[in-house]
Amino acid sequence: MTVRQLRLAVTADDYEAALRFYRDVLGLTEQATYHRPDGDGRVTILEAGRATLELIEPAYAEYIDEVEVGRRVAGHVRVAFEVDDSAAATARAAEAGLEVIAEPRRTPWDSLNARLDGPAHLQLTIFQELGGSAR
Repeated sequence: MTVRQLRLAVTADDYEAALRFYRDVLGLTEQATYHRPDGDGRVTILEAGRATLELIEPAYAEYIDEVEVGRRVAGHVRVAFEVDDSAAATARAAEAGLEVIAEPRRTPWDSLNARLDGPAHLQLTIFQELGGSAR
């Protein structure tokens, strides 16, 4: 068996706000939109570049939160987006109304990471690789 794609499916109570943020603010490309036959409800698939699945032991998840935020804040799911400029992306997200939990800060794994409360009840990490070691 070969996995060809990782697709994160998120139910958003405020679909329009989530779509505006992920597509218009964060810049994910719209691949397709499908509607229920009765017109009540839709799904939009957004291209997010390369996907990985990051499995984290609880003690290391606590460490990541300490590094990125200064305290434990994430639940069992956090979505991370790599961008070219994490400071600019964080500023755009804040202008779009998202709560910035932590401004971008350099991590021991040599990336610049910010933490946000995102649409659809997702905690987000916006990160920029600076070119050093992996976690």
